[in-house]
Order: sequence, then structure tokens, then C-alpha cells
Amino acid sequence: MFKLIPTIVLFTALLAIISIYPPIKAVATKLKHNAWLDTSGNDPVMKQYWLVLLKKGPHRDQPDEVIADIQAKHLANVDRLHAEGKIVVAGPMGDNGDLRGIFILDCADSLEAATLVKQDEAVKTGRIIFEIKPWWTAKNCVFK
Repeated sequence: MFKLIPTIVLFTALLAIISIYPPIKAVATKLKHNAWLDTSGNDPVMKQYWLVLLKKGPHRDQPDEVIADIQAKHLANVDRLHAEGKIVVAGPMGDNGDLRGIFILDCADSLEAATLVKQDEAVKTGRIIFEIKPWWTAKNCVFK
């Protein structure tokens, strides 16, 4: 009998938890106003972005004043691309590893993304190199 009590308590707790949360379809219907579901209210509308991984390049031995100039031009390029609506997220990594930072770009294709990244002074000078990956998310879940 005592072995049965923990099972009954666990079963009762699970039933209580299940009854608290609404079914997933009801949650999806409530989120419809966020405009990331299809017209039937069932499936997220997915949008493709371009994840750019910025990595240490082969030419990192510039003098400090040159590095400062490259960084200033790099940040100006990020600001410009953000103002044009091309960069939706950009930022450095928090350590000093080979991966230096990321961009998430809103572009038509990988060619446009590569063209934009190649304009960056840090890429032009070989201070950083980049890799581009297609990345999908539900439209309007975080970005426009």
C-alpha cells in the first residue's frame, strides 16, 4: 500500500499541471495577432535571414592605430547597414576566440549578403573572414 501512495501523488500532480496549460492549438490561436502564423492560424510563417559568422582573419598584425581605424570603419559599416535595414542583429562574441562576432542580415540571397559583408574594412584588410549560413525563424517572432 505504501508503494502505491507515491504513484498516486505523482499522477495527481501531473493531472494538475496538465489542466493548468491550455492545448497548443489554443495558444497558437491567441498568438495570431502577432502575424507570424499563416492565414489559417496553424503554422508559423517562416522567413529566411543570413547568419554571418565573423572569424579571425589571417592578417591581424597591424599596429594599434591601424587596428583602431579598421574598427572605426567596421562599426561605421555596421551602422550604415543597420540604417539601410540590412543588419537586424550584430555584435561581438564575449571571449577572445576565433569566432569574433555575428551579423544576421535581411537580404534577398547569400550573394547580396556576401557583397555587403565584403564592403567591411575588417574583411577588406583580412583582419576578419566570414562564413554565411541561411537561417530561418518564424516571421515577426523577433525581427520584422
